[in-house]
Amino acid sequence: VGDRCYEEGMYEAAKLLYSSVSNFARLASTLVHLGEYQAAVDSSRKANSTRTWKEVCFACVDGQEFRLAQLCGLHIVIHADELEELIHYYQDRGYFEELISLLEAALGLERAHMGMFTELAILYSKFKPQKMPEHLELFWSRVNIPKVLRAAEQAHLWAELVFLYDKYEEYDNAVLTMINHPTDAWREGQFKDVIAKVANVELYYKALQFYLDYKPLLLNDLLLVLAPRLDHTRTVGFFSKDAMQHAAESRDAELAEKLLQWFLEEGKRECFAASLFTCYDLLPPDVVLELAWRHNLVDLAMPYFIQVMREYLSKVDRLDASESLRKREEHVVEPAPLLFDFDGHD
Repeated sequence: VGDRCYEEGMYEAAKLLYSSVSNFARLASTLVHLGEYQAAVDSSRKANSTRTWKEVCFACVDGQEFRLAQLCGLHIVIHADELEELIHYYQDRGYFEELISLLEAALGLERAHMGMFTELAILYSKFKPQKMPEHLELFWSRVNIPKVLRAAEQAHLWAELVFLYDKYEEYDNAVLTMINHPTDAWREGQFKDVIAKVANVELYYKALQFYLDYKPLLLNDLLLVLAPRLDHTRTVGFFSKDAMQHAAESRDAELAEKLLQWFLEEGKRECFAASLFTCYDLLPPDVVLELAWRHNLVDLAMPYFIQVMREYLSKVDRLDASESLRKREEHVVEPAPLLFDFDGHD
């Protein structure tokens, strides 16, 4: 009879009938229709059924009774397979703050599970990014890191992304993120700690270039960390190339000449040859010739001298052509001006 009354919408009668037989699940459903949300929550507690908790929770959300909805929600979120539906119910109606409050309250429950910590982290990334760092610091070991990584990347939370990559032992990605987003993600101590763990050796040299560009005063500190792992020959070549580029961009002929002499003193023949072209227009040919002759490197410098000779001959040819044109113009006879006799004579 109670079910027939319920189906006919006779909720007051159904309430009396369900109460008399202690059918708390059906009573909770009936009370929801009567708008008696507090009583519905009390009946749900006695019924202690996930289905009943969900029904009353969703009804409370629809009635904007969020405190009561949270009381019900705490009995739902502990079931991992029910969590997604609950989250969607709140999110689809735009109740993000209330959903976050519910999950925050649930973290201390004895049956709290990874899904709760993960979903709260994702919600923070979207709606409360300022809470993300503390949450990850406390609970990184209890979240599904790949899922939270994707959320942090989509939200452009670069510092949090680095933190998660580090904890997930994806050190290469952590270093690349710091290099690509230094303003938000780079931390000196963290960078030096992570760069020592990367698998891809190429990242050592990418890190050196990054420090040269953005943190030159800290370069020595980075080199102390990387020294045991670097190919010293390649590293010297790396810095030689950078030194040549710097000298060329400085437009300082004296600096370029000193660099050339240093390469010779250190026995870096290839760097000497390369710098002849990198700093080509800053180096006097007579100085280059003298240095090459003294160090028995004339053959190595020959391509440079061929280029110099070609340029000089081109200049001479242009001067000869200009001089010939000038002389031809001087020998052109200008037409005599017409003279008029104003006295009437020819």
